Amino acid sequence: MTFQLDWLPGGDKAPIYVGLEQGFFEEEGLDVSISQGRGSNDAMTKLATRQADIGLSDITALMMARAEGEMPVKAVYSVFSEAPHAFYTLEESGIKEVADVAGKQIATSPFTSSNLFLPLLLDINGVDEESIQLINSDPGTLAPMLLTGRTDVVISWITDHERYATNARSAGKTLHVMPWYDAGLEFYATSLIASERFLNERPDVARRFVSAYAKAIEYTWENPHEAAKAVHAVVPEVDVEMAEATIRSIRPLVYNEASDAHGLGAFDAERLATTWEWTARAQEADMDMLDPEAIVDRSFMPGATQ
Repeated sequence: MTFQLDWLPGGDKAPIYVGLEQGFFEEEGLDVSISQGRGSNDAMTKLATRQADIGLSDITALMMARAEGEMPVKAVYSVFSEAPHAFYTLEESGIKEVADVAGKQIATSPFTSSNLFLPLLLDINGVDEESIQLINSDPGTLAPMLLTGRTDVVISWITDHERYATNARSAGKTLHVMPWYDAGLEFYATSLIASERFLNERPDVARRFVSAYAKAIEYTWENPHEAAKAVHAVVPEVDVEMAEATIRSIRPLVYNEASDAHGLGAFDAERLATTWEWTARAQEADMDMLDPEAIVDRSFMPGATQ
């Protein structure tokens, strides 16, 4: 079977490599290959067109794809039960919370999905959107812009934390990170998704995969160094130290109040509905375009009744 990444390999993708390295997939009688990806939409398209069987995607992207047309893909396991969107600033800036970005310059990549949720974040934190100066820039320029004072704030993901922190330390500066989930935007994000064809034709294989992947997630955050080495073993260009730091920094996306309340991987109906509400508002879509329950299948969760 083929596993479809939603982006390039790194510490945030460690569980799939841990599953290979620790033999969790082999124990389930699975032969898994990994295909690199270029975003959630790319991952969904490859699943829908039978180029892969199961993989990763932001569930908000899946929601919009299903709302706008046919997308024969469903979410089967929540990986990040908090979204990774964040503001990055420097300690010396005096910007400590979202309300402090009023009147500031904010740099962002024009390609990030965070831009869709920015107006909602500003609104719920009482910041006039007209007061900020939003600067679109290439992703590779964002950290230098922040460190050289060409912007006050950068929008990026928690998964980029270690890269920004390393750059800041090299410049003798201290980074300050403000996750948006701490400022009122709480919803599901990265999830395991699978083609409906795969789920219908090989349900037992899908269940065994999800069971092994769940073991890999627990191993990853219990053993971040070993998990980082597992990524490096398959993708040598991934630095072990950087991957380990990434794994540690994104733990709150996986282990948090939502996962404590509902269990790792679970899709709580109320939180799922809230995720669609935020997504619909961000996309200016009609809430009636989608029943969020239609995009998940909980029957493949470990321990689920078949």
